[in-house]
Amino acid sequence: MTKLELQRILARGEDSHHQFKRDATNADSLAAELVALANSGGGQVLLGVADDGSVLGLDAAAVRRLNQLVSNTASQHVRPPLSPISHNVQTAQGLVMVVTVSDGLNKPYMDLQGRVWVKSGADKRHVTAREEMQRMFQRAGLLQADQVPVRNATAADIDERAFGRYFERRYGQSLEAAGLPVVQLMENLQLAQDGVPNLAGLLLFGKQPQRLLQVCQIGAVWFPGTHLGDVNYLDSENIDGPLAEQFQRGMAFIKRSLHHVQAGRGFNTLGQLEVPEEAFVELLVNALVHRDFFVSATIRLFVFTDRVEIISPGHLPDSLTPEQIRTGVSNRRNKVLAEHAAHILPYRGLGTGVPRALGAWPKIDLLDEREANLFRAVVWRVATPQVTPQVSDPVAGQVTPQVTPQVTPQVTVEIQRLLAAVVGEMKRAEIQLVLGLKDRKHFLDTYLRPALDAGFIEMTIPDKPLSSQQRYRLTTAGQACLRPLPPKD
Repeated sequence: MTKLELQRILARGEDSHHQFKRDATNADSLAAELVALANSGGGQVLLGVADDGSVLGLDAAAVRRLNQLVSNTASQHVRPPLSPISHNVQTAQGLVMVVTVSDGLNKPYMDLQGRVWVKSGADKRHVTAREEMQRMFQRAGLLQADQVPVRNATAADIDERAFGRYFERRYGQSLEAAGLPVVQLMENLQLAQDGVPNLAGLLLFGKQPQRLLQVCQIGAVWFPGTHLGDVNYLDSENIDGPLAEQFQRGMAFIKRSLHHVQAGRGFNTLGQLEVPEEAFVELLVNALVHRDFFVSATIRLFVFTDRVEIISPGHLPDSLTPEQIRTGVSNRRNKVLAEHAAHILPYRGLGTGVPRALGAWPKIDLLDEREANLFRAVVWRVATPQVTPQVSDPVAGQVTPQVTPQVTPQVTVEIQRLLAAVVGEMKRAEIQLVLGLKDRKHFLDTYLRPALDAGFIEMTIPDKPLSSQQRYRLTTAGQACLRPLPPKD
């Protein structure tokens, strides 16, 4: 460090990376300073400088004493040990000793009493919150949230049929041929530990994951305006279930909340989504796979008239920035979950998801809100212009708007919801899943049959109503009835 560089640091004052000290005599106090810097990105302790940045200076004997103190403190009073570098800068008032601490590779560092310190502005603080400690262990690779066994979970919570389908699809072998109990196979795949499913195993293959993992779901709301504070909403849904079901229902919520535009297609087609579907696929998968499970919050999906927000608990890991992930730089937070999700969800795990989303739709803001401990992806919508057809008035010689009275059949709230949920040709179970309805009889009696009887939807195989391949699609009358969903009752 040159004298000019020192003067610039002193002029700026203390901050999270620069600490001024007149002197140091206590190893425990100095250890806390070194630990805080190592846990918070690194920095420098400037010895021989007052708190206000004025240089007091040190003589040669003081520098020798301080070098010995720093060396002993870093090796004997810090766990794991640190290797700071000291540098002396000559000034008119005497020497200034600059002790540089690198960003630690083995966080969390702690003092001799086992206390973990981090920087808080120009000061430091003692970490006591369990969640913050867990995240530090996670960043150090000592603890992975997705590999933590789920308390009170047992092998009975696993959907063996779902796991069996996955196992056979990925490894080309049935569970019976493998010859091992399901929980043992899951342990071999790092999805369980000591007979207990871990978070990744339960989220991917659990029968009812949210019974034990309440916050591992999506809270979705469709607002009629642009403000989160609106007291009214057009639709809302708590999207739970295994990760694959959350993805399917989350995408269905987005698609039924946005406009479909004709884009040169025929009158009888459903048109295409106003924002390319691929953009939402990548962002939603990233939120489901890379969220911070040590943050006790749900993923939030908000649809506004001008934008869609996907909010994931936990800011970007380590020093990763939105600019870096735009270019494909990645840092996988939940490695086991990501590995298996790559064979269940449309996820590649190569850092290409965000660049692909931006390629499909560049109007996306990526906001890493570290203070709020969340990551927000904002997809901006494009307003769909309302075109009023015009005809010439042969009498007045003017062009006037064409007035065509529309006759829209009266439909129930349930039918409106069903029509908005049907995209292309869908099976009964798929429509029921999108609507979040568990009771099959209620769905048939209140939604499906009334819509069929009214002529708003039709069967793809009308001569075989009970066919396993039966699907349903909107009729022209059904397409004409589409309008924003009413609130749920």
